[in-house]
Amino acid sequence: MVEAKHKAFWAIKEINLDLERAKEKRVTQLYELVELTLEAYDNSLVYKEKTKRWHDARLKSPKEFNPNDKVLVYNSRFKFSPGKLKSRWTGPYIVKKAYPTGYLEFYGNGNTFKFNGHILKVYIDDINAIALPEMTPLR
Repeated sequence: MVEAKHKAFWAIKEINLDLERAKEKRVTQLYELVELTLEAYDNSLVYKEKTKRWHDARLKSPKEFNPNDKVLVYNSRFKFSPGKLKSRWTGPYIVKKAYPTGYLEFYGNGNTFKFNGHILKVYIDDINAIALPEMTPLR
C-alpha cells in the first residue's frame, strides 16, 4: 500500500501539476495557434494573387471585328464526326455591324444573321496578303 502511494506521488511529481505553469503553457500554445492561422491566411492571399496574375497574363484579348470584314462562322451543329476533311467553318460572311457587347450582325447569301463573336474568325481572301517572316534555308 505504501509502495502504491509512493508511485502515485512520484507520477504526480513527474507530471508536475503546477497549475500556473500549465495555464501559461496553454496560453502560449493558443497564441502560437493564432499566429499559425494568420500566417496561413497571409500565404493563401499571396497564392491567390499569384494565381490571378498568372491567369490574367494568359487571357486572350477579345476579337475585334469592323464593318465590311469577312468572317467565318463555326458550325457547332455537327454532333458526330462530319468526316475528316469536311470543315466546320461556314462562310465567308460580311460584317454589317459590330456591337460593343461582343455580338455581330452580318449578312451573306441574302440573309442577315446575329452571332456571338466567340464563334467567328476573320476570313482572309488573299493568302499573299499575310506577312510571313523571312525563312533561312537549313544547311
